Amino acid sequence: MKKSDVISLVLTGACAAALIVAVSAAEEEVQALSKEQLAQFDKGPSSVDVSAYPAGLRENYQIFRQKCSVCHTIARPINCEFALPDEWSRYIKRMMHKPGSSISPGQAKKIYEFLAYDSSVRKKALFDDKLSKADAATRADEDARMKAILAAYAQK
Repeated sequence: MKKSDVISLVLTGACAAALIVAVSAAEEEVQALSKEQLAQFDKGPSSVDVSAYPAGLRENYQIFRQKCSVCHTIARPINCEFALPDEWSRYIKRMMHKPGSSISPGQAKKIYEFLAYDSSVRKKALFDDKLSKADAATRADEDARMKAILAAYAQK
């Protein structure tokens, strides 16, 4: 191997190491912020009055309470800053894949529908604010998601 190849490999390795250190530092900063935020969310209310919600969503609330309390406080998702259906969809998919969550796809759908509906009612100002800042395609998608949930649980 030529001396220039060795130097090139060493420099590449040094750059990779520096990048790893920088990424790790950034991740630690984000994790620290997230831990602080999670602590705030955990201190909030730990239940939702669902008495005025459609019957199916009241049932979904019970699934949400049962499944989500296995890994964290119920206060955390109730008080967090997620409001739009897409945010809940991504969050629930992430939770499904956590070891020990035992959330089935059917349960995940019910939890998603509850949280999306709940946000549109209980977090209406946050929901509306986030929706107003979204681009037209996202607004249309979020609107379609909410209409589907509302149609599925329309009071009969």
